[in-house]
Amino acid sequence: MDTLTTRGRAARLLATVAAGVLLLAGTLSGVDDDFPFGPFRMYSTAPGADEPAPDTRVEGVDTTGAVVSLTERSTGIRRAEIEGQMAAYQGDPSRLRQVADAYVARNPDAPALVEVRIVIRYEGVRDSRPTRTHTDKVVASWRL
Repeated sequence: MDTLTTRGRAARLLATVAAGVLLLAGTLSGVDDDFPFGPFRMYSTAPGADEPAPDTRVEGVDTTGAVVSLTERSTGIRRAEIEGQMAAYQGDPSRLRQVADAYVARNPDAPALVEVRIVIRYEGVRDSRPTRTHTDKVVASWRL
């Protein structure tokens, strides 16, 4: 069959209109969780030309005093998951024990962690250019 039936055209038109309405409604009043019919603000906003650029990291201190980078590779937990739950970690830093447990599970022979912390490094920016300066701020910390 080379042509659509009237019913087929009506179904396609209805689907197109419904998708358009959802897209418009999501654009006007949606949040990230409504994606793909809502905005995905993570990639549509940026700090000002002279505002520092934040870079979040998770690190631990082991029994030898060494600082260990707690990445997705070493814990199985993505940085985006940490950033998405930042308020919860700040409200209850003991939740960082889950990160320590995940590290131990993946690195059983490594020295034990005695502290886990979330650190935000604010990279200096002037006129939208890096200044090669930074400031670190510990926003949540949990000690064994």
